[in-house]
Amino acid sequence: MIQIEIAAIASLGIVSLAYALGALTPSGAFAAFAIGTVTFGVDGWPAAAVLLAFFITSSLLSRLGSRRKRRLIDFGKQGPRDAWQVFANGGVAGVCIALSRTTDVPLALAFAGAIAAATADTWSSEIGSLAQRGVRSILTFRPVQSGLSGGISLPGTIAQCAGAAFIALVAYDVHLAPFWPVAIGGVAGSLFDSILGASAQALHWCPTCARPCETEIHSCGTQTKMFRGLRWFDNDLVNLLATFCGAAVALLVASHWPDLW
Repeated sequence: MIQIEIAAIASLGIVSLAYALGALTPSGAFAAFAIGTVTFGVDGWPAAAVLLAFFITSSLLSRLGSRRKRRLIDFGKQGPRDAWQVFANGGVAGVCIALSRTTDVPLALAFAGAIAAATADTWSSEIGSLAQRGVRSILTFRPVQSGLSGGISLPGTIAQCAGAAFIALVAYDVHLAPFWPVAIGGVAGSLFDSILGASAQALHWCPTCARPCETEIHSCGTQTKMFRGLRWFDNDLVNLLATFCGAAVALLVASHWPDLW
């Protein structure tokens, strides 16, 4: 276990850089600092490497095609991450790594599975939102707008699998977790994210623009009407449940197929 002072200093340096680059809001910086300090403090550089692999690549991908992404004004996923978004993507992983030394359950594996799910979903969203066509609902396979939660595309699906595999490879290389349970958990969590996004997540309709959006007030200023999902079921909750799914599936795969270790 790394001394908490060292962990805090390392986390502060990384978070400060991310904040300076515009990747985090003030509240998001505080949340990232808390999760980073716990992660680095409990499991040292191996867990920190996995967390950084997610954070750095996701921040870089968010800048890819930024001009087109700024036009996706119907979907509230742009801009620096706030505290809720940080905890939604990293909270499950933070709890897993914080408890990993207190139980015989391989929670470091669950940590990696949760991060793999967050990475797979983020890579899929960042790459998939650039798709000009071929975006379809994961449930109905009907065409949907690019960037809409629950929509899938070939580029996004490839990015999803690549993101999960990337985190699994990092976790394997630093001897934190086996490759296949983490990779499978990451893909499963990201798919679960899309299913929830296409069903339970609140989707609104702007009567002025006659188009769907994910915010109660549309970018045009009109009060929207909800026509699908649950009002309180937002994208942050979807991400939280998806990372939990990634952690659980990674544990399940490892327990049922020990040869994959």
